[in-house]
Amino acid sequence: MNSATTHLRTAESFLIQQDWSVYTPEQHAVWAELVSRRMPQLEEHACAEYLDGFQQIGLREDSIPNLAEVNKRLGSRTGWNATPVSGFLPPDAFFEMLAARQFPTTTWLRKREALEYTPEPDIFHDVFGHVPMHAHPIFADFLQEYGRVCAGLMHDKDKLERMGRLFWFTVEFGVIRQKGAIKLYGSGLISSHGESTHVIHHGPEIRDFNLDAVLNQEFLVSEMQKVLYAVDSFDQIFDAAKEAERRLT
Repeated sequence: MNSATTHLRTAESFLIQQDWSVYTPEQHAVWAELVSRRMPQLEEHACAEYLDGFQQIGLREDSIPNLAEVNKRLGSRTGWNATPVSGFLPPDAFFEMLAARQFPTTTWLRKREALEYTPEPDIFHDVFGHVPMHAHPIFADFLQEYGRVCAGLMHDKDKLERMGRLFWFTVEFGVIRQKGAIKLYGSGLISSHGESTHVIHHGPEIRDFNLDAVLNQEFLVSEMQKVLYAVDSFDQIFDAAKEAERRLT
């Protein structure tokens, strides 16, 4: 199924178009500064799949991504699409989009005075932080499966909260063991120098990934993470989404 043509009933009203031509030279310069601040650390500490995905989808260090061009490359690899949206989506719309291999992507960019942190996701967090991983087939399958499972749990707030922890400790704050080292793949780590440095300098306790532990692990958005869960392969999180479905539905 071509995700780009999938009809989105719940999310449809949130979909917009990216007008790449309206970005200013200053905005492109802010993007360039954001990327140049992150890449030296990521080249050493990001997982191989992220770095490969960055190249495969054609992200550039000197200009804000044109999502139409990104999607031509991404779609041919995994069928995913970075789909422009107007802002935060309600959970049912968000899960509907993930299940259709469409990643909700904001088009605004933070201002220079907010380089390190913005409370709302922007195109830097969404595209630089998330989308390169969508070029990896197993991770791409996991994310679609996650959306599909959550879409079927909309009636149960407690189960959705537990699934939210799976998202947090994988998609947002996931780490993986590669070549004897802890590597970063979660977007909250990829896009944040402070969060990444916290991990690299052994701030959080790194535990082996365990679905029961993750589903029960509470966290605070407002502070550096105290515990993270390392996988040995992305097959683990795909299998975890399948197992979570068996347990929760």
